[in-house]
Amino acid sequence: MTEGLNSVIDLLVERLNGLVPRHAIVLGSGLGPIVNEVTDPIRIPYEDLAGFPKGGVSGHAGELVAGYLGREPVIMLSGRTHYYEHGDANAMRAPIEILAGLGVQALILTNSAGSVREDMPPGSVMQITDHINYSGMNPLIGEASDRRFVGLTNAYDADLATAMRNAAIRRGAQLFSGVYMWFSGPSFETPAEIRMARILGADAVGMSTVPEVILARYFGLKVAAASVVTNFAAGMTGAELSHEETKDTAPIGGARLASILAEMFQQPV
Repeated sequence: MTEGLNSVIDLLVERLNGLVPRHAIVLGSGLGPIVNEVTDPIRIPYEDLAGFPKGGVSGHAGELVAGYLGREPVIMLSGRTHYYEHGDANAMRAPIEILAGLGVQALILTNSAGSVREDMPPGSVMQITDHINYSGMNPLIGEASDRRFVGLTNAYDADLATAMRNAAIRRGAQLFSGVYMWFSGPSFETPAEIRMARILGADAVGMSTVPEVILARYFGLKVAAASVVTNFAAGMTGAELSHEETKDTAPIGGARLASILAEMFQQPV
């Protein structure tokens, strides 16, 4: 870890004032309101944190929020940077390395995604059980040591997945499960690509998350992930897709996901 990242860790330790979160959550497009579930929040703009994304995509606030979700202390990253912004799959490395340096043990990733399944409409929440890296990009390209050969057979932690499912049951919330396929973006997929995704076993498609899963496993963090469905994928309805639709629809499923996560942390995870 570089001296610069160590200084960010020192700053965060000071600002967190004794709070020691074991879990961190990355919020996807339009899912920023989930931070309203955090009690006693400590808010730190990304501008104060070297290595964190600056600017970026509308629908991403760009701040770190720490506090309590349910009974557990957590860190929320309200906003991420994407491969399509700079062509860098490694763009979220610094924030994830800093989380690991703070003692975070598990990373919960969220995103907005398009559904490939007719039975999983907009507003649904899908627990990610596996992924397909269709983009072919990898944040560990160029890593010098043999640590780069990260196993992903168990990329998504079974215990965290069970805790999320049980939380959904307790809240009476429907939680789908399926495979997420990562496309590079920023253009949306074509109808032909969606037909291909369905044949290859994808249940949802999107433009994020997979690099962060790989980085989290590289730094030894357990991972869980969920998609909020904002639209049916290209060609399924005949309508054109837009980022505005993503931002407008995300809060609907986002409220469901926030409820599940809040319930998830009512018990030790």
